[in-house]
Amino acid sequence: MNRRTVAALSFSLAVVAPAFGQQSGNAKTKTAAPKARAGTPIFKSAADLKRTDLDPTGAPGVKVADLWGDHSKGAFGAYFKLPAGFATPLHTHTYEMKVVFVSGTYIQAPEGKPEVRLGPGSYMLQPGGNYRHTTSCDKASDCVFFVEGKGAFDLKPVQAGTAATKK
Repeated sequence: MNRRTVAALSFSLAVVAPAFGQQSGNAKTKTAAPKARAGTPIFKSAADLKRTDLDPTGAPGVKVADLWGDHSKGAFGAYFKLPAGFATPLHTHTYEMKVVFVSGTYIQAPEGKPEVRLGPGSYMLQPGGNYRHTTSCDKASDCVFFVEGKGAFDLKPVQAGTAATKK
């Protein structure tokens, strides 16, 4: 990627991050229909995104805003927001995910390896299958990130005492 592309992507992400959790004081921006015909752009302002609880019982405070697809049913693109200080136990996901970090400091610890800390503008390709890891958000601020997945989002906790199996 050249510097201009990286700068443009960073600027775009910086503009979206603050708006994820805030409503705009400006007049509402008209949003195009979710399923536009070919060749017609789709616009969604940050204020128009529908944010829902990912799992109020198992992941309190975690929000998701689908941009396309449905994260609970199949392929999707969505923003996720983890509250500051949020942490998950050791787990896996069925499908690979591509992740771009918008704000906050995201922390992932692959099983048996040192944690990795990723801030705004960072990228991660997270394997699906038996990739065991913990996920958390630094307590200094909420973590917002964009996720693209080829299948429904899931989080499968690893039972204590179970050994990793190879696929």
